[in-house]
Amino acid sequence: MSDAAEVLKPKTHAEKMNIGLSEADRKEISAGLSEILVDTYRLLIKTHIYHWNVVGPLFHSIHVLTEEQYNTLFEATDIIAERVRALGHHAPILSGKGVDTSIELRASGRSALEMVQDLVDDHEEAVRKMREIGTKADEKGDLVTATCSQTG
Repeated sequence: MSDAAEVLKPKTHAEKMNIGLSEADRKEISAGLSEILVDTYRLLIKTHIYHWNVVGPLFHSIHVLTEEQYNTLFEATDIIAERVRALGHHAPILSGKGVDTSIELRASGRSALEMVQDLVDDHEEAVRKMREIGTKADEKGDLVTATCSQTG
């Protein structure tokens, strides 16, 4: 097979690579990033639903803020998924098997301030998880993931 054909050949499993990280380390980091990816997607959807349902005197400012936020979260999901792929693993499929994909959505009846506080709480949790995986990645020598976890 020619070199070009080999490069273009689809991979059906975790790719063998030598980027200075063991397969076990790449798998562990990818698993952590996959959890963060699922959480980020869940937060994106919740943010979008709050964007649609916010009411009251703060409507406009929160509507604009949540639109900017869900667009930023969408970009973040792409970056996280691409990092999982760069580590030689597949981005997770949100099938619900072994992953909590539920989204607690109680937009109706919530005030604008309650919606904002709920989103703040979820963002703080996401930051804690990202710091945790960033620390693990740094300890294992994955400077790219560690650096990505420090942005934002």
